[in-house]
This record gives sequence, structure tokens and C-alpha cells, in this order.
Amino acid sequence: MKILIVEDEELSVRKLRGLLQEVKPEAEVVADLDSIETTVDWLNNNPAPDIILMDIELVDGQSFAIFERVTVKCPVIFITSYDEYAIQAFSVNSVAYLLKPIEKEDIEAAFEKFEQVKEFYSTNAPGFSINSLVEELQARLQPKTYRKRFLTKYGNKLLTVETHDIAYFFIEGRVIHLRTYDNRKIVIDYTLEELEQMLEPGEYFRINRSYLIALKSVQKIDEYFGQRLILQLKPPATEQVIVSRERVSAFKNWMGK
Repeated sequence: MKILIVEDEELSVRKLRGLLQEVKPEAEVVADLDSIETTVDWLNNNPAPDIILMDIELVDGQSFAIFERVTVKCPVIFITSYDEYAIQAFSVNSVAYLLKPIEKEDIEAAFEKFEQVKEFYSTNAPGFSINSLVEELQARLQPKTYRKRFLTKYGNKLLTVETHDIAYFFIEGRVIHLRTYDNRKIVIDYTLEELEQMLEPGEYFRINRSYLIALKSVQKIDEYFGQRLILQLKPPATEQVIVSRERVSAFKNWMGK
């Protein structure tokens, strides 16, 4: 079995390769690619693999664009950070997916599902179209709107805070706070996981378990031990703000590497 990996995070690629070695030791990873451009070029110039493991979010955009530029002649197992409800179209149509963070049992289940329905993945199978499934999933994901403001309690008053006025969200004493650019610290009744789904991903990024920051808040980036990064934010945080090692690659891409 020949497998193509399309994933832009180096740590994720290494983990996928390791898991595949455990689950499918006989398989050959023919290439690992990190962008729409390199994937389109590879597919145009190489025989189709048996299967592709493909992240939805790549360094130069969503992988859906690949299907608009080249005919994909093999099944695809999508890798995604979206929850099961968002990818329901793929689930009910027997297209497997891996939900990050990926574990060994996820790979095993995905390939088991692939084997069970393999006949439907044949390009000659009547009624099968990977492109139609991509279009259905894309339609479910794309219309999402993001929060423009939050209603918060500030002292004894209810206060509306515009999203573009928020520098970052952080955990302090098990309570979630936001800090505005004019340095107001306000408690907010959402988890960081919930906020990640509410905010425009191009403007806000989860750098570790405790901080979700705005692009405009980043004033300085320095290397830190353990292959991590340390940030200087505006307004300044009351503690060191460090990008966790597993998020460094994605953070650099988000910042426009």
C-alpha cells in the first residue's frame, strides 16, 4: 500500500509516520507534502497512491482547493480539528477522517473502515465522487460566522466588548479572562476551547493551554529553550507567555512565515 501524507505541521507528520509504521508496517509513505501547490504538482506528476492522509488546513489555505485543480484518483482520509458534527457529511458517506490529536486507535479505525468499504472508493464505482463529498463538506464548514462582540460583566455593570478590542484571553486561577488593548481585565463566561470556535482563526490563535491571543497583540517573538517561543504581548501579560513546542510550527505559519 502506497500512502501520501499532506500535512503542514512537522510534528504531526512525524507522528503520522510513526503511527503508520505501527499500524501498517508494510505500507510505503511515498511523500509528505505541506501545501496545496506541492500537492497539486505531485499528483499531476506521479502515479496515484492507494490512499491520501490529508489535513484540511494547510500552510497556503484549505485543502479543498486541491480538488478544484486536479482529479484525485484515490480515497482520502481527512485530518481535521473540526468536531464530528461538522464532518457529518463524510461520516455518513463512508469517507474516513482523523480528528486531532491523532492516536494509534484512530489510525486503526480509519483503515478498518477503509477496508470495509473499499469497493466504494474505486474510481469506477458507480455513483462515487470524492469531489462531490468534498463540496458537501466544504459547504458545511465555510458559512461559519464569528463573534464580533461579547457581553461581559465589569464591576456591577454589563459591558459590551468588541472583539477587535480584545488583545488576548487567558486562564488565571481557573477563571477565563480577556484583556483589552486599553488594559482592562474582564472575566468571561466561556472556556478557551469554546472561544477558539467563536473567533476568526486568522485573527486569534491558541498558543498553549492558557492563552488565546490576537495577531495584533504580538509585539516581539524570541526563541526559548525546549524549541519553544516566548512572546511579548501588548498590553504586557503578568507572566511569561510561551508558545508550546507542539504549537510552534502552526504559530509561525499563522504569523505569516
